[in-house]
Amino acid sequence: MFDIAPTELMVVALVALVVIGPKDLPKAMRFVGHWVGKARGVARQFRSGFDTMVREAELAEMEKKWAEENARIMREHPTTDAPVHPVDAPSPPPPVHDPAPHDEHAAPLMVERPELREGPADQPPAADGKAAS
Repeated sequence: MFDIAPTELMVVALVALVVIGPKDLPKAMRFVGHWVGKARGVARQFRSGFDTMVREAELAEMEKKWAEENARIMREHPTTDAPVHPVDAPSPPPPVHDPAPHDEHAAPLMVERPELREGPADQPPAADGKAAS
């Protein structure tokens, strides 16, 4: 955009040194740097806002195209089934438990209490609570 050759920059520096003087030149350079930084910040903010507006416009256009395409597909392939409400849908089967632990530091799994069955009437129960075989 602005094309400044190194020789032109040297001429500007020499004129600034002569006009401002070596004593006040660092203060003037700091002042100019401060305002150049502010100008860049404003330009960056403007650019960011502009990019955001463009991105939102493109997104709205894409959503419009997707809605049109979805409507076209729904017209071409109508469904005869009534939509299933999530409450009316059958529940998925419970996950199958793998008895072999994959992690040796995993917490132990809780199992149901074993079912106690009565043995034949002629055999008395053993001392440990199990029927003798």
